[in-house]
Amino acid sequence: MAVDLLLGLQWGDEGKGKIVDVLTPKYDIIARFQGGPNAGHTLEFEGIKHVLHTIPSGIFRPNVVNVIGNGVVIDPIILKKEIDALAPFGINIKERLLISRKAHLILPTHRLLDQASELSKGKAKIGSTLKGIGPCYMDKTGRNGLRIGDIENKDFLSLYRNLTDKHLSMIGFYGVTLEYDLPALEKEFFEAIDLIKSLTFIDSEDFFYHAQKQGKKILAEGAQGSMLDIDFGTYPFVTSSNTTASGACTGLGIAPNQIKNVMGIFKAYTTRVGSGSFPTELFDEVGEKIGQIGREVGATTGRKRRCGWLDLVALRYAIHLSGVTQLMMMKADVLSGFETLKVCTAYRYKGEVIQHFPYGTETEEITPIYTELKGWNTDLSTLKNSHDLPKELLDYIRFIEKEVEVPITLVSVGADRTQTIVF
Repeated sequence: MAVDLLLGLQWGDEGKGKIVDVLTPKYDIIARFQGGPNAGHTLEFEGIKHVLHTIPSGIFRPNVVNVIGNGVVIDPIILKKEIDALAPFGINIKERLLISRKAHLILPTHRLLDQASELSKGKAKIGSTLKGIGPCYMDKTGRNGLRIGDIENKDFLSLYRNLTDKHLSMIGFYGVTLEYDLPALEKEFFEAIDLIKSLTFIDSEDFFYHAQKQGKKILAEGAQGSMLDIDFGTYPFVTSSNTTASGACTGLGIAPNQIKNVMGIFKAYTTRVGSGSFPTELFDEVGEKIGQIGREVGATTGRKRRCGWLDLVALRYAIHLSGVTQLMMMKADVLSGFETLKVCTAYRYKGEVIQHFPYGTETEEITPIYTELKGWNTDLSTLKNSHDLPKELLDYIRFIEKEVEVPITLVSVGADRTQTIVF
């Protein structure tokens, strides 16, 4: 059975958690393939809001297995907090959650290195979530990292101490003052390790191979967004992993020819957290209004998100990178009440009009070229059928489909799992 992918197509925060939760009943296995606790996947149902950072978003659905893949970096402390938060809901974590032995561990000193690195950059900081993600991936590529499978090693404590000592010696090179209580951090870390030992570890590439042979339906869940991809995003203001479709292959051990549907999620407008280029960013009251209505505050960082009009140049770029076969538009309800909407269809860049995403977005001036569309003034939150959507929203959808040449198959009209319209 082929594997379907679900990816964010902007700078993250597109609403992947909600859509994975909505789609999960169609699948047997939900698998996270990259990123770490810098993700904040928000789900709302039955009047309760849940935020997941590491655990796949299918965890609330019965009879579905959730896998944390080898491409994910895991902070045991944050994972323990997530598991503790799920306790009131009677979820059998040991049966419903599996962890790849090849997933890397975030140590307390990874977070300290992250803080020291960001402090040393001053105004040039990249906007790190300070979760230790970057330093952990650096150890991974530097072949120094510790993995989930190492917890089963009788020498784990010695391996931990050797890597921690190396990190502590590195902190001094940043030339900043960093206050921390390592014994307290380690106490919390090893308490979390004890909990993780009770979970189910798997050799995930073998698990997925046999699951496919058995005809299991698998959905791979991405974190962050395509424009934050380490190779193809707005570098250096990116994350430390591959957030595009290729990351699912390396992050789960699945062959490229096993991928079938690639579902891309985007907001009806655009947001970004932290530093980095954002061609369609709004600095006026319209941008403020979008942020207020959309409650645009980071689920992981608590930082206010920058807001702007929909950027089809960046969206088209992300679609091409991953071979997206269908689109899902989120937060259409947020744009209700705007008389006129703008959509960026091209850039003015170095004196030319271009329709592709260029290299120098961080250093060169980009002027977005907009097409104006009529807005709608309809409360979408109670609508259940695509035929009930206002004509102006349908025109907005058709315009996007024509520009990017990919169909929109789902529109979200509210935060709850029930506020979802399928075309």
